Amino acid sequence: MSKRYTISLAFAATLASTGMSLAAGDDNRPAAGVQDNSFLIEEAYNQEAGVVQHINSWRRQGRDWNYMFTQEWPIRTENHQFSYSVPYIWLRGDGVRSQGVGDIFLNYRFQALKETSSQPAFAPRASLILPTGDAGKGTGNDSVGYQFNLPLSKIVSDRLTLHFNAGHTAFVDVEGHRPRSYNLGGSVVYALNRTTNLMLESTIEWNQQVASGLLERERVVTLSPGIRHAFNLAGDAQLVLGLAMPVTFKPEKTDYGVLMYLSYEHSFLK
Repeated sequence: MSKRYTISLAFAATLASTGMSLAAGDDNRPAAGVQDNSFLIEEAYNQEAGVVQHINSWRRQGRDWNYMFTQEWPIRTENHQFSYSVPYIWLRGDGVRSQGVGDIFLNYRFQALKETSSQPAFAPRASLILPTGDAGKGTGNDSVGYQFNLPLSKIVSDRLTLHFNAGHTAFVDVEGHRPRSYNLGGSVVYALNRTTNLMLESTIEWNQQVASGLLERERVVTLSPGIRHAFNLAGDAQLVLGLAMPVTFKPEKTDYGVLMYLSYEHSFLK
């Protein structure tokens, strides 16, 4: 699995039939119980004011491992959010054995649209990619990069939520190959109840680079069924555990994987 684009990077309110915004705590639909805890797809809900989220994920794909820690902070209000993502990568496939910190992402996301009865939530994100990985080890690109992503989210029935992503990633100063990628993705989340969801996520990435004057392209399709469960704790804190089985399809091979997820969300304002 390409490590160049493994990082891609969250949720708040839904609505009553009047179309007026409601706080998540006021929405009793099962689909509103767990919202900002997808594994591969970015959701279009910023963190609520005064609430921080700590996200851990461990993913094995083929023989390679990737650990990701992400922390999401609202900037005074729900409209603006800052987050960062720090990966650690273990490469064990294709005769390669190396490990190290990957490229760190610094993210800003704007809540352009809040969900109503007639419109989806929309929260475009811009990210700065820092060259903290090591291209020689396969854990980075030795270049500053950027990423844009356009997530849409909508609760379409009492138990069903749909998400859609479209994005672009590029690196500005990579000697010899100028890598970039484009991604599309979507997911269906079905709420068994207020705390347990079944999920089906899918992504398509088009990775390309120019090497020795030739344009090289690769398409990677991922299909990932999963499940997540929330534990609502004292003080409006929430712990979410998740498990998924991502399968990646590349022209030359298919890789089977496992993904484990742990998120803790709590108030930091008294």
